[in-house]
Amino acid sequence: MTGVTDLLEQIAGIGRVGASGGYRRFAWTREDALLREWFAGTAAGLGLEVVEDRVGNQWAWWGDPDSAPGIVTGSHLDSVPDGGAYDGPLGVASSLAAVAALRDSGFVPSRPLAVTNFVDEEGARFGVACSGSRVLSGAMSADRALGLRDGDGVTMAEALVSAGRDPHQVGRDDEALARVGTFVELHVEQGRLLGDLDADTPVAVGSSIWPHGRWRFDLLGEANHAGTTRLEDRRDPMLALAELVTSARSIAARLGCVATVGKVEVRPNGVNAIPSSVSGWLDARGPDEDDVRRLVPLLEQSVGVSAVEESFTPDTRFDADLSQELAGLLGGVPIVGTGAGHDAGVLATRGFRTAMLFVRNPTGVSHSPAEHAEPEDCEAGVAALVATLRHLASGAEAVPAP
Repeated sequence: MTGVTDLLEQIAGIGRVGASGGYRRFAWTREDALLREWFAGTAAGLGLEVVEDRVGNQWAWWGDPDSAPGIVTGSHLDSVPDGGAYDGPLGVASSLAAVAALRDSGFVPSRPLAVTNFVDEEGARFGVACSGSRVLSGAMSADRALGLRDGDGVTMAEALVSAGRDPHQVGRDDEALARVGTFVELHVEQGRLLGDLDADTPVAVGSSIWPHGRWRFDLLGEANHAGTTRLEDRRDPMLALAELVTSARSIAARLGCVATVGKVEVRPNGVNAIPSSVSGWLDARGPDEDDVRRLVPLLEQSVGVSAVEESFTPDTRFDADLSQELAGLLGGVPIVGTGAGHDAGVLATRGFRTAMLFVRNPTGVSHSPAEHAEPEDCEAGVAALVATLRHLASGAEAVPAP
């Protein structure tokens, strides 16, 4: 059997940044290509047939994917800047390990079963999270995706060409969608709810994802000399940025949400120059969609600038019956919600039958090199996924794709 810890170790050196110990694994880069090669080779070594959809998401099939809507599991391999080793890769490695365990046990699925690697889940390079599953399912148009630009001004279309791919092929893929009956994504917990609940609870089932969105604020000023321009003569957009950062926190607290200005671009970005303009990106989430939506106009009023919405995911509920079914199957594990977005959430909003499994994170830290999961908890996650896949692929009624 191929263990999840061994699989994670095989890719531990790809994209690691020496100074921080974190990872920079961005879509359509050399690091991404190495991870895709690893996925394809590992899946082929398990006897799975690896194919790609029109967006570039990878699917490793056990059985004929066109014989019936299949059971799909998996996650993503890309990262946020200086991200951790578990967010995404744990789900992919656990899925491969679960398939290895099922094959070693002699199990033969009565429905096709697949492991998937979704591309560009984090949106770290082009700014829109889950672009692989969004374009695949039609939640985002190909034209919009291909026109997205990274921090160097490179469009996604140009990045695809540099990676040896044809951007004209990108688009919703109904053939790939028709192969999906149920999708189950395993993910490291991005918080410490499980650690606070019970020391004997390493795994939980997901119930929902908070509504969340990303907005860009473009704040204009006037470039000038930092040493010779009187304070009263300055039009410094950094002051508006400071207002944006502090107001985001205070307004979010008042509305019961969370909000972060986590990315900033300053022009011309010189230490001795008053900026001509600043762009700040807001990430806002909360349990109530109306409150998340209310936050942005209040911020626009505070800084006097209209925001540009780059993405928004509404309140997302996983299949309640399936969540209850899996929680019972796994011995009555808890059912919990999350504020983090996932490809499973995108598919759920498009009408697919979806579920999530979470593996305990002892510190609750995520999107950081300090992100962690204990090896025994990772193995518990694989065991839970094995039980889940065995149950779902043992003759359950086929669910047609939406």
